[in-house]
Amino acid sequence: MVELGYTLSSEEHPPTDLVEHAARAEETGFDFLSVSDHFHPWIGKQGHSPFAWATLGGVSRAIEDVPVGVGVNCPIMRIHPANVAQAAATVADMLPDGFVLGVGTGELLNEHVVGEHWPEHATRLEMLEEAVEIIRTLWRGGQRSYRGEHFTVQNARLFTLPDEPPPILVSAYGPRAATAAAEFGDGLWTVGPQDVVNTWADAGGEGPRYTQLSVCYAEDEEEAVETAHEWWPNSALPGELAGHLPTPTHFEQACEMVSTEDIRESSILTDPNPAAHVTSIEEAVDAGYDHVYVHQIGPDQASFFEFYGEEVLPAFE
Repeated sequence: MVELGYTLSSEEHPPTDLVEHAARAEETGFDFLSVSDHFHPWIGKQGHSPFAWATLGGVSRAIEDVPVGVGVNCPIMRIHPANVAQAAATVADMLPDGFVLGVGTGELLNEHVVGEHWPEHATRLEMLEEAVEIIRTLWRGGQRSYRGEHFTVQNARLFTLPDEPPPILVSAYGPRAATAAAEFGDGLWTVGPQDVVNTWADAGGEGPRYTQLSVCYAEDEEEAVETAHEWWPNSALPGELAGHLPTPTHFEQACEMVSTEDIRESSILTDPNPAAHVTSIEEAVDAGYDHVYVHQIGPDQASFFEFYGEEVLPAFE
């Protein structure tokens, strides 16, 4: 059985709007929420990037009993894993109906801001494994120290802890990360209809499997394509560019090569037919995912909520 979620897109909306969207998503009938955790938006047009952990404090007061996940945090450079452990423990304590911590190896766009060297992916995976170990260690309570190859924690104790530690899902976009996620994660977190879920499962992965679908709903498909091209052209960038460009300005320069035709051919769903959205979710489920969350691109969230509440979500009740 699939759980359907809604993306709180930190790159496109101010924090108070994200809190309102969270309440509206629960009211509409979504099963869970996911919030992105970035220091920068992808491009300047998106216009926002509030601190996700502060936003979650507001969200916790605006919702009743819908679970929330961070998708995903990078606990290896910009934020030390001990601080992530404290932030996640606090939020989990405020969200007794469910919290999930998604973690990954990050993008240069967000992590370079502290001036540290940006390691290759294999090294970042090693750092991520250490970070997850630190977070779990601190969640066990008591005074803890840790000395690893990449991180040190000295005499740290978390005094505010949830009754149960939340699951830690590991993000993966390729086979090496999928295998690592199976080794030390409590589940898998990814974006789009990727087949990494099969690699993860073959490597012994167990737990929930999250994936995001990006859509741009408008009554007219041409309007949806134009909106997606204006607000989220970065999704159509080829290869591994998204992981290695350092600033929104660089993304804007790269996105000059993205046309509206590229958006039509991308994974962004712009068809206003409800059947297309139902089919897209069903395809993700058939691929092996049991949690599918939907990102509505652009300013118009109200029409999206109405459309999904009336035309899409009822198909999965």
